[in-house]
Amino acid sequence: MKKYCLQLKVTAVDFLNDRYVLIRLTDSQPLPEMAPGQFVEVRVDHSPTTFLRRPISINFVDYAKNELWLLVAVVGDGTRCMSQLKPGDMLDCVFPLGNTFTMPQTPQQKYLLVGGGVGVAPLLYMGMKIKEMGGEPTFLLGARSAKDLLEIELFEQYGRVLVTTEDGTAGEKGYVTNHSVLQKEHFDMICTCGPQPMMVAVARYAEKANIVCEASLENLMACGIGACLCCVEKTTKGNLCVCTEGPVFNTKDLLWLN
Repeated sequence: MKKYCLQLKVTAVDFLNDRYVLIRLTDSQPLPEMAPGQFVEVRVDHSPTTFLRRPISINFVDYAKNELWLLVAVVGDGTRCMSQLKPGDMLDCVFPLGNTFTMPQTPQQKYLLVGGGVGVAPLLYMGMKIKEMGGEPTFLLGARSAKDLLEIELFEQYGRVLVTTEDGTAGEKGYVTNHSVLQKEHFDMICTCGPQPMMVAVARYAEKANIVCEASLENLMACGIGACLCCVEKTTKGNLCVCTEGPVFNTKDLLWLN
């Protein structure tokens, strides 16, 4: 898939809560083709402590409005600077980068999309693509509390939404791997993104249940093209750059299950 370096115009910046912001971007030309699981390398201007690009998952692509959505966790100087963007500002983006989640072969395949925190971001676009082909994914979304749940109304447009919160303020209390659906139903495929401990637990569940599982890793990725080597992950196939060989990996290829 062809890569682009474009100056995209900010159309909206919406705080979903005190930690997460949704940035919507557009271009004067039609946006290029993008696939679920890919990411964008963003250059952060006006931040004296941010020297490297920041990798941000593609949250959604609205081709009717010619918009690319980035869901950003405000955790440092770079992302804080991004959260202060205004409509009309320009953002230097290299995209689409990385590989993709495996799409269903038929609409009847049962997909479980498991996300936690800002890791829910790539699952929205994945769910939309599954819906487009006639399927209906199940989303299993985890958060610390109800106020930390993100884009629930949007996820509900594309499939069944199940929720866990650590404090029990929404959905079932506990972690995603404690949700009752995992004991009641069998899925053909699991795709997950979020904190590594959560993804490791999901991968172990999938291994025991004999379900294919793919995880989108969130290693630090500065260049996005395999040159800087800061995102290297040890795998059963050797040391691989997450930005070029991933970010999506079959969990059997990772060392989590050893």
